[in-house]
Amino acid sequence: MSTLAGCGAGEADGQKVTLKLVAADYGDSKANSSQKYWDDLVAAYEKAHPDVEIDVIVHSWNDIDREVKEMVDAGEAPDMAQIGTFADYAAAGKLYEVDDLLSIPVQGNFLGQLANAGKVKRAAYGMPFAASTRVLFYNKKLFAKAGIDEAPRTWGELAADAEALRAAGTKTPYALPLGPEEAQAETMQWLLSGGAGYVDNVGTYQLDSDDNVRTFTWLKKELVDKGLTGPTAPARLNRADAFDAFTRGEVGMLNGHPSLMKMAEDKGVEFGTAALPGREGRSRSALGVTDWMMAFKQNGHQEEIGDFLDYVYADKNVLAFSRAYDLLPVTSSASQAMAEDKDTADLTPFLTELPSAELYPAGKTSWAEVSAAVKREIGTAVSSNAKPRVVLERLQETAVGAERGD
Repeated sequence: MSTLAGCGAGEADGQKVTLKLVAADYGDSKANSSQKYWDDLVAAYEKAHPDVEIDVIVHSWNDIDREVKEMVDAGEAPDMAQIGTFADYAAAGKLYEVDDLLSIPVQGNFLGQLANAGKVKRAAYGMPFAASTRVLFYNKKLFAKAGIDEAPRTWGELAADAEALRAAGTKTPYALPLGPEEAQAETMQWLLSGGAGYVDNVGTYQLDSDDNVRTFTWLKKELVDKGLTGPTAPARLNRADAFDAFTRGEVGMLNGHPSLMKMAEDKGVEFGTAALPGREGRSRSALGVTDWMMAFKQNGHQEEIGDFLDYVYADKNVLAFSRAYDLLPVTSSASQAMAEDKDTADLTPFLTELPSAELYPAGKTSWAEVSAAVKREIGTAVSSNAKPRVVLERLQETAVGAERGD
């Protein structure tokens, strides 16, 4: 791709080019809304490119995917969208390939496993924008009160620690958020720790595999049925509520991402982190999550979009965003810079997990439907009268149907 220089593509015909970007909000209040990040970035870019105008609209994560879908369905696609999924739009032929947008150095700087996850049928359409991994958080004060010296390494140790925490009066020994907000994340973490995942090595759904059934059977029998997951049923516990309870000092252990660190620190909670426990030892891999940038072909402006996105992925901008929202950089050079920065040393456990982390099967056009089904149903797999195998078999049927386009 040939990127633009100087004043941008609009200079040739004297017309100002306006690009519309719809982006997700990573802030939790107006004061730290992502709108401020984009306003600052766009102001700097437009100063150097006076013939290009960037119009950024920020929506909450509750609304962003729906907003973009409605725009596309109405024939009014934005030039760029920074959202959670891309495969449906790619499969429908609506997106530019990454090769047609970004300069080679920028493309080559993406972390390999993130870049690969942005492909549909071996062509890249999704550009990773922000990443995170998950680790086990534990409350040091509650651990000390329960006589626990270190984080659990195995499921058996986690269950024993949860028993000790309950005996010491902890309200929620282990928080298991399988409510509809982000159940697909908690689910995948446990599936990975049990040696499997949503898909097998060739990308075929395996939700009802023996390993996965064994994982959820263990969760139900050893944690939920024994009352070790707190007063709220996992099917009704959302991640945000679990995080809030941890910051109130009510939770002994839970899986969390980097933003939980600042939340806990702000509330004075002393916590530790560790790799996720597995069936026999530490989990073979952690869950990695990335959100996506994509560019729609409807309005043209291929070169202008590519030039702007090259700027978006400059180290200074990637690092500014990552630091503002306690997220992990998606490029190699920014990741190295963050790893070497003593001010972000607390992110080291998450950075360490990222190269080997496994991501959602985001390149499958069926994933959005499967993810929605997991959010809706997986919590019932650990309810009092449930049979985990039956729930997982039902989800597998949904996944197979989604793959066929039923």
